[in-house]
Amino acid sequence: MEINEVTKKICKAASKIKAENIVIMNMKGIMFSTDYFIICNAATATQVRAIADNIEEELLKDGVKFNHREGYHEAEWILLDYGDVVAHIFKTESRDYYALEKLWGDAEIESYKE
Repeated sequence: MEINEVTKKICKAASKIKAENIVIMNMKGIMFSTDYFIICNAATATQVRAIADNIEEELLKDGVKFNHREGYHEAEWILLDYGDVVAHIFKTESRDYYALEKLWGDAEIESYKE
């Protein structure tokens, strides 16, 4: 599956579970290990897990498995590493605290609109 397709599927799967403030960060030329970050947030740990679960399920339908997952049990910040695309699902307070959009301020940022 093409990188752009994986990116769109992740965004769509997150949106389906009512993820908030979904953005796509173009990390090409900034990071050597990945091309895109997808960042979104939700109000509760339960919703953060539900978004991560839906992303995993939707991509598995196309045979795409994550390489690595972090933070699932705590659900403050779940990271799903799909190689060229990394999804970051935050609780709202954690997203504000870690501020990845500011940390990687050189990246082009596009808001996801379905």
